Amino acid sequence: MLLELSGTSVLVALLSWLFLWNRRIPGLGDRTPHVQLDRATLLGRANGSIESFLGIPYAQPPVGDLRLRLPQPIDSYNGTVDATTFGNQCMQQTFAMGDPSKLPTELLQDLGQYLGRFAIHPDVPQSEDCLNLNIIRPANLPADAKLPILFWIYGGAFAVGSNATPLHNGTAIVQRSIDLGEPVIYVAVNYRVNIFGFLGGSKVKEAGVGNLGLHDQRAALHWVHKHISTFGGDPDKITIWGESAGSISVFFHLFANGGDPQGLFRAGIMSSGSAPCTGDIASVQETYDFVVDEVGCSGATDTLACLRTVSTDSLLAAANKTPPKGITPPFVPLTDGDFIQDLPQQLVRRGKMADVPFIIGNVKDEGVLFALDSFNITTDDELVSYISQKSFPGASAADLGKLLQLYPADPAAGSPFDTGSAYAYTPQYKRINALQGDWFFVAPRRLLLERFSSTHTAYNFLSARVNVSTLGYPHAHDLLFAFAPDDMTDYFIRFVNTLDPNADTGVQWPRYDTTARATLKFGDGNVPLSIIVDDERLAGMRELSALSLRFPA
Repeated sequence: MLLELSGTSVLVALLSWLFLWNRRIPGLGDRTPHVQLDRATLLGRANGSIESFLGIPYAQPPVGDLRLRLPQPIDSYNGTVDATTFGNQCMQQTFAMGDPSKLPTELLQDLGQYLGRFAIHPDVPQSEDCLNLNIIRPANLPADAKLPILFWIYGGAFAVGSNATPLHNGTAIVQRSIDLGEPVIYVAVNYRVNIFGFLGGSKVKEAGVGNLGLHDQRAALHWVHKHISTFGGDPDKITIWGESAGSISVFFHLFANGGDPQGLFRAGIMSSGSAPCTGDIASVQETYDFVVDEVGCSGATDTLACLRTVSTDSLLAAANKTPPKGITPPFVPLTDGDFIQDLPQQLVRRGKMADVPFIIGNVKDEGVLFALDSFNITTDDELVSYISQKSFPGASAADLGKLLQLYPADPAAGSPFDTGSAYAYTPQYKRINALQGDWFFVAPRRLLLERFSSTHTAYNFLSARVNVSTLGYPHAHDLLFAFAPDDMTDYFIRFVNTLDPNADTGVQWPRYDTTARATLKFGDGNVPLSIIVDDERLAGMRELSALSLRFPA
């Protein structure tokens, strides 16, 4: 769900702590749906008007000598393939728990209840052999149905995540698409995370094995393009959708191969995430050296080869001990000159983006989950030090002076927004929420729209529906409605079908341009849908973008 900023260890620890969740899988039913996949019979499961094919391997297991290598395709499928239960989830990173009880009681309670909504199933095994995907489709679908595809990429700070997460199973989306008369097929991919998917360093860069989790996603897209017609899908009508780390992944796919989508997708949806403020993959050599030392490979002639020989448990233990680099977890996508060809912020400014329509948006209070380590920050001087360390390395108080003017200490200007002086747990807490949410999520979105909305069909949204007390409308909150389903689901389904999210009636979602800045707001009360202007904190976000260029994280 989350891409961590500050408070990494506390927030991801809370997430890990809340991963205990009951798995409920309905019965297989009276009939067993099946498809022919090469020379194999793939057995799925039926549940009313929905059929599911779960845990389908799309690449060879990245184990043994294939660990820390690019995903390798499967030559062919033979025999009978049981696709009635979830496949393995990828190895999940954990962090030191710390002491969440030091958080205000009401905030801790809200966090626990909220993050529990995103928990994965504890009884789905974790394994390095995890490159599988799920396909959810309408029942009794003929092979020539040629339905469009919604390809889901989960979030989770590039540290955790699974296509077995209950909230993200996609069944409700497919059912809603049937009810609307615009059926879609839903595909959810597993990809390697943390140290197995995003190890960095000079050796990794030289070997061309950086950003393996992104390569996994791309391999899955190739698989879907090749095989989805067998399931009744149209390989030329794939929309990629992700949230947080998944949304950032969509951003990177849009810019991969110099903006050439290779025919793998025709549209994108980015929910809370675009260009992260991250650097070159060689800049995390210290992290690589730490891992090598932790697993006993420091004396090896070829340390990367040595990492392929150690046990899964020892490598994961090293990952769990690895400190974050600045504001991010230790293992995230970084510029490698291959999949990611330039610094993300520079991709927006001078890169070429795939010529496809896209939807992008944020929740209202992106930053409220990311200041959980800031409760000791009470003065402006402490704030400058905190921001310089976490967000803009090397920036001085003078460099940050204008930013602090644009983001004042007044709690009424902070996040959760529009709550006055409420939830001001410290003199700087709401201010930090606003700064970090805008810096990492909102400003990059706006910059992307300002750069490409004149050349691409773009739709922008803001989600501010069903307040979560102390958290406002926090990061990932929109998924509770998109997967419900809700009216957001309807707009997305229509976009997947026709590349236009609008119906003939109802609130019309206008294309975004830099003059009107028209944005669809999913809100509360008597006006659940409205068109607003995307102009909040314009000056502040321009300063954040300028500082990101001067002081990349």
